Amino acid sequence: MKKVLLTSFGFMTVLLITIPSKSQEEPLTKARQYFSPLPKDFFTKENSVYNNPKVINLGKMLFFERRLSVNDNISCATCHAIEYYGFAPAKKQMGAIKFQDRHTPTVLNSAGQFVQHWIGNRKDVEDQAIQSLTGPAAFGNKSLEDVEDKISKIEGYVKLFKEAFSNDSKPISGKNIAIAIGAYERTLTTPSRFDEYLKGNTKALNQKEKKGLITFIEVGCVACHNGPLVGGNSFQKFGVFAPYWEYTKSQSIDEGRYLVTKKEEDKYVYKVPSLRNVALTPPYFHDGSVEKLEDAVKIMAKVQLGKDLTNEEIDNIVAFLNALSGNLPKNFREPPILPLK
Repeated sequence: MKKVLLTSFGFMTVLLITIPSKSQEEPLTKARQYFSPLPKDFFTKENSVYNNPKVINLGKMLFFERRLSVNDNISCATCHAIEYYGFAPAKKQMGAIKFQDRHTPTVLNSAGQFVQHWIGNRKDVEDQAIQSLTGPAAFGNKSLEDVEDKISKIEGYVKLFKEAFSNDSKPISGKNIAIAIGAYERTLTTPSRFDEYLKGNTKALNQKEKKGLITFIEVGCVACHNGPLVGGNSFQKFGVFAPYWEYTKSQSIDEGRYLVTKKEEDKYVYKVPSLRNVALTPPYFHDGSVEKLEDAVKIMAKVQLGKDLTNEEIDNIVAFLNALSGNLPKNFREPPILPLK
């Protein structure tokens, strides 16, 4: 800041003018070109009708409900755990019947992403929820009807579904289970100090974090990691300049989105992950092959940008990424009491 002091003969007039220097002004100006604050929730025009307490509260209960699984052992919260900031620390998490194919990302802010799953084979959180009911690596039920029959025998849920979906002739359905879980997940946002910074509070980030922000932008990370989620809005090949497995030391090579589209250009293509809370959710990448954030940053610069970052650049970027850590939503950190009958 520049301070301007005005004086006159016979007496002194002090006028302190606060003028942002270019070095302080520039990070925020640049940041606003690529990022925006998180919204208060992730409801869209199409599903805003479900943005009501009865549906959201039911969705929260179902999120923590193990009886949705074929063996009563797995809930959404098993793989998206409170204590691990909405993700699972294992490289691959066990579902009801089999291991999942890829590392489980955090559920926090996930409803704001343009597709779900690493390879984009789920349209949105509702699609993800309904397919999980019968997925062997998730809840493992033989059919949606099996789930509906099980939940229909729990009187507490019969009442809750009737209240949440009062206009439906069949309130308890696989579709409504997914809608409710999706509505709950759309409330799970984690605004951080970075959001305060984007809103104009330049003191929300320290100088090292601001340096990391500028480095993040100038080296090119922002080409894919942008928007309110700092990612989560596009697909990208993992290994633009070099095969990713040569640097991640992955035990197996995953062909990524190619498994969905069967298009050659989609080999090793994945959804660009959101970097919100990234410092709190190791290990990294689709296979959980890298444990340390510093190593992940170094690898990304090498295989995606063809650049060798200095230790100082990596350190500063990591400082910035730590500023993306938000508080756990109250609606997530307090598990509900579920109906027993």
